[in-house]
Amino acid sequence: MQLLSSGLIIQMSLGGLHGGDIAFSLASFLILLFLLRKFAWGPLMNQMQKRENYVANEIETAEKNRAEAEKASREANEQLKATRQEAQKIIEDAKKAGQEQERSIIEAANQAAARIKKSAEEDIAREKEKAVEALQAQVATLSVQIATKVIEKEIDAKDQEQLISDYIKEVGEEQ
Repeated sequence: MQLLSSGLIIQMSLGGLHGGDIAFSLASFLILLFLLRKFAWGPLMNQMQKRENYVANEIETAEKNRAEAEKASREANEQLKATRQEAQKIIEDAKKAGQEQERSIIEAANQAAARIKKSAEEDIAREKEKAVEALQAQVATLSVQIATKVIEKEIDAKDQEQLISDYIKEVGEEQ
């Protein structure tokens, strides 16, 4: 009876369920658990694994792309820096060439000015010599003419001064 009474106590505490119902429920639950594990849990875990792999691949790809972008950015910055340095060098070379050309032009202009000045001085000297020669020739001619006139007629000092003044005016008008 003890067995019976303990079964009765179990039966009462379970709320009037029968041992067969409990065994059936337990067996059904275990079968359901097995079926869920085989048909639902496995595919679900496979899908979760695929999703995890997909996310991991996306993260890895993003990291690779970020690393490549950083590398490309560094290379672009280095190339930009090199280009700027090259441009600065070209500008400095152009400035130096401009300054050299400026000096060359100024030197050539100074040399040309010196040649022109020397040529002008030579021209002035030649013209001065010609003027002196012409003046000497006129003075000689004038002296001969005065001497001729004086010889032709004897004149006093006043007439002689008048005669010289007239010839000087005459010579001045000829020039």
